[in-house]
Order: sequence, then C-alpha cells, then structure tokens
Amino acid sequence: MNHMPFPRRTGGGVGVRWLYLLGTALVGLMLSPLLFAHGVEEGDATFIEQAKGAQLLPFIYLGAKHMVTGYDHLLFLAGVIFFLYRMKDVGIYVTLFAVGHSLTLLYGVLSETNVNAYMVDAIIGFSVVYKALDNLGAFRRWFGFQPNTKAAVLIFGFFHGFGLATKLQDFTLAEDGLVANILAFNVGVEIGQLMALGIILIAMNFWRRTDVFPRQALAANVLLMSAGFMLMGYQLTGLYTVS
Repeated sequence: MNHMPFPRRTGGGVGVRWLYLLGTALVGLMLSPLLFAHGVEEGDATFIEQAKGAQLLPFIYLGAKHMVTGYDHLLFLAGVIFFLYRMKDVGIYVTLFAVGHSLTLLYGVLSETNVNAYMVDAIIGFSVVYKALDNLGAFRRWFGFQPNTKAAVLIFGFFHGFGLATKLQDFTLAEDGLVANILAFNVGVEIGQLMALGIILIAMNFWRRTDVFPRQALAANVLLMSAGFMLMGYQLTGLYTVS
C-alpha cells in the first residue's frame, strides 16, 4: 500500500546521511557474527533451560530483547512501513504481522511442532526480498497485478512466528509455567516490536521530509532486497551443508 510522500523540503544532506547510515547498517549486518548465529545468547539460554515455574518479567524481557536484536524481523517491518504515512495504516499492517507471528510462535512451542529452522529463516529472508520488490513496484511491472499486501504481511507473519519458535525449541523447556512463560515471551516480542518501530518511524519521518527521499527510496529498497538475498543465501547454505 503506497501513498504519495509528504510535501518535501530541502535537506539533501540529511537525506544522504540517512541513506549512508542505512547502507552502513546493512553492510555491518552482512559482516556481523549475528548473521551466523542461530539462537539466543549463552546467558539467556542458560536461564531458559533452568527456569522453573512462571517467570513472567524475565520472559517478557527476553522476548523484547529478541525482537529488538532480530535484524531479520526488523528489516521486514522496515519494508512494510516504508511507504506508509498514516498511523492508521501502520497500525493495520503491524497488527496483521503481530497476529501472524503470535499465532505460530505460540502454536509451534506449545504443540511442539518442529520445522526446519534453516528453511524457515530462508523464507524470512525471502520476505524481506518480497517486500523490497513490492515497494519498488516490481510485481505490477513484471506480472501486471499487485498482490494483496495485507495478506502477504499476515502470511509472512506466520513464518516469522515459526522462526521465533525454532529459537525456543532449541531448549528443553520446563512444563511447570510453560504456557505462562511463552505468553510472557510473546508479550515481550510485541513490546520490543513497538520500541523498534517507534525508532524506525522517527528516522523515516525525518528522511521522508527531505527533497531527495523519492530518489533515495529506490536505492534503500535495493539495499533492503540485497540484505534479504544475503540472509536467504546463508540459511540455504546451512540447510544443505548442516545435517
């Protein structure tokens, strides 16, 4: 769902800086050890393994931390809100994503439904590619139609939720307090998502008000798509080499 940009004002230097920061962040991601990590930090993992009974606040914290540091989820959300200017639209799309990933996160962990983590993460990488292509108008030019963006965000939300579930399924979770802790983790994910989105929206609003945003939007979405392809490539390599 694309909208006309805000009335523009001069500020090319600011726009260049925002694009430079985005490019630097994506390059840093490609070189970061985080790209090669699959799971949570050692200290957090130890706590999860040893947690007995309902530990609501710690699991809320862990959920928020995982989302804030979840670069794949944040890249997708950045793509989703890239051309959304009204808070109503942002709320609709973010809610669809939240519903999708909440359902599969809870279902995956509580039902002990196992999925291949590398395959799910590859699909999550593809979701970033998809949204960048959507923002570039590629589907209308290539195929002559526009996919339903709301349905796409919901469907990819399902896969993002399974991606979160695979992280928790790496551990032996105590049955005592399991439901409460997983619900708390999901609440934390939503809190972390709102925090990250708030920062992204503030940055985007400054950038959108510059006169160079329409031109730099193309480059930004190409960078976003490149990051998605890199994530896909790494996960598919793991799929076929790790067994």
